[in-house]
Amino acid sequence: MNYFLTYTVYVLILSVLMGLSTWKLFKKLGYSPLFAFIPFYNYFIILKETKHPKWWALLSYLPIVGPIMMSVFHIYLMKKFGKSLFQNQLLTVILPFIYMASVNYSKDVELEDENELFLTDEEKNAKKKDSFMGSITFAVVFATIIHSFVTQPFGIPTGSMERTLLVGDFLFVNKWSYGYRLPMRPLAIPFLQGTIFDSGEKGNPKDDPKSYVDGVKLPYERVFQFSKPQRNDVVVFNYPQDSVHTAIDRKDPYVKRCVAAAGDVFEMRGGRLFVNNKPEVVLGDQEVQHGYTVNTGSQLDIPSLYNTYGFLPVREMQTDKGFMYAFQGLTDKTAAEIKALPNVIDMTENMYPKDSATISYKLNADKTAYTKSIDTTQSIFPVNKPWNQDWYGPVRIPKKGDVVAINKETLPMYQWIISEYEHNNLEKKNDKIFINGKEVSQYTIKQDYFMMIGDNRDASLDARFFGFVPEENIVGKPIFTWMSVQGAFADASSTYQAPKKVRWERMFKATNTGEANKTSYWWVAAMILILFFGWEYFMKLFGKKKKTEEDL
Repeated sequence: MNYFLTYTVYVLILSVLMGLSTWKLFKKLGYSPLFAFIPFYNYFIILKETKHPKWWALLSYLPIVGPIMMSVFHIYLMKKFGKSLFQNQLLTVILPFIYMASVNYSKDVELEDENELFLTDEEKNAKKKDSFMGSITFAVVFATIIHSFVTQPFGIPTGSMERTLLVGDFLFVNKWSYGYRLPMRPLAIPFLQGTIFDSGEKGNPKDDPKSYVDGVKLPYERVFQFSKPQRNDVVVFNYPQDSVHTAIDRKDPYVKRCVAAAGDVFEMRGGRLFVNNKPEVVLGDQEVQHGYTVNTGSQLDIPSLYNTYGFLPVREMQTDKGFMYAFQGLTDKTAAEIKALPNVIDMTENMYPKDSATISYKLNADKTAYTKSIDTTQSIFPVNKPWNQDWYGPVRIPKKGDVVAINKETLPMYQWIISEYEHNNLEKKNDKIFINGKEVSQYTIKQDYFMMIGDNRDASLDARFFGFVPEENIVGKPIFTWMSVQGAFADASSTYQAPKKVRWERMFKATNTGEANKTSYWWVAAMILILFFGWEYFMKLFGKKKKTEEDL
C-alpha cells in the first residue's frame, strides 16, 4: 500500500472515531451530526464555534503536528460544554475519543454560556491563562512544522568530518535538498529523534523509551525530488544498520561526504581515495586527514598546538625513549609541520597492510560458555573480503535497475540490500538462496545507493563499515552552521580536551559551497534576532512617544 493511500486510511479511521464520540455534541451546536464524521470540516466547525482561526483545521491531520492540534481542538470542544477543569483537559488529551464519548452520550451535557457580562473575575483570569497557553501551544506547533517539514538542527558530536566540519558545529539541514521524505511515524513527540531519554544502561538505546509509536506507520515516499546526492556533497542520512529503530526516519542521523554515487566504482589504495579509477577531487573547503604516530624525545606542548591548528585529538603515552603520540587525524600540511618540530624523532602515517581484513569480534554469553561472533558494526563491509580502511575495493555502488549475481560469494555484499533496505524475505537453505520463497541466482536493485565517507579518514565510522547507504535513508544537505562551540562534546579517545570557546568565525557560514574562504554572516543573524524579539518593544516605545507628542 502506497504512502497516500495508507495516510487516507488513517485519516478515515480517526474521522470515524471523531464522529462516533462527538456527533451529539455537533447536533447541540446546531449542525448535522454527520458533519462530525467529515475530515477537516469537523475541526473547522469546532474552531468556528470556539472563535479560533478556522484555517488551523488544515493542520489537524498532518503527521507529528496533527496529534498536537487535534488534542487542542478536542479541548476547545470540551470547554464549549463546560469541561474546563484540569482533569477534564488531561482526560481529553490521554483518552480523547473515550472521554469525549462519555461526554457525548451523557444525558446532562449542555452548552456553556460564554457571555462575558456574566463571567466572574476568576473565570476571566482563567480565560486569559487559556489565551496565553494557546499562544505557547501554537508557537510549539509552528516550531514543529518547521522542524518536521522544512529544516532540522543537527549537531556534530564526533570528529569524523574534521577539519571540514568541527566537533561542536551545529547545522541546519535542508530537508528538501533531494526531495522531501514524508514522515513515516506520524505519531511522535516533536523535536526528538529516536528515544525520549537515557533510562536504562548508559549509552544503550535498546532499553530507552521510544519517542514515536512504532505501530502507527507509513511507507517510504519522497516528493518533489529534482536531484540526488552528487559526488562531494556533504549529506545527512539515517544510519542504515541501526538495530534499535526499525523506522527509517528514526534511525540515528549521520553526516558524511558522498564520495561515490550510484553506478560509480569506489576504491581505497594506501589510504587514498579513488572513484572510477581517478584520484578524488578535494574541494577548497574540504580537509582530508589521516592518522599518524609520532615519537618524541620530550613532551609536546599540545595546548600550544591547539592554539595553532585547533583541536587535535591525540593519545599521549610515555615510553623509555620519551613520548609517543597517536594523532587521530592530521592534514598533510599539519603533519609536515609537526614532523619538523625539533623534539620529534620520527613520524609515520598509520596504515593497514594490503589484503588484511579488518574483522572485529564480540563475546556472547552462553549458558555453558562464552562464544565468539563477528561484530559487524566494527568490521569492514563486507566481512568476506580481505579489505580494510586503507585498502578497500574496487566495488561498484549499486544503482537502481542493476542486475547482480547472487551466490555464496556475493551474498554478504547484497544481503542487507535485499532483506533490510528493499524489504524482501531472504533465506539460505542447503547452500541455496531464496528470496520471497523463490530460489534465485540474481537480483534486480530497486533503488539507488551511495558511498558516504568521513573526511577524517582514520577516525570515521562510515560506509567502509556499514556499507551502502540507500536512497530512502537520505535526510538532506546541511545549509549552514548556525552555532559553533569548541569543547561542546568531550572526546573520550583523546588524552587532552579542547578548551571551551565560541567559534564566531564559523557561525552562519554555508557548508556545501566547496569554497575555501566563506563569509560569516552571524552579525546579520544577530540583527534579525534583535529586530524580531525587539519589534514589539520598539513599537510600544514609538507609540508612547507619539501619544506624548499629541498630548502636548
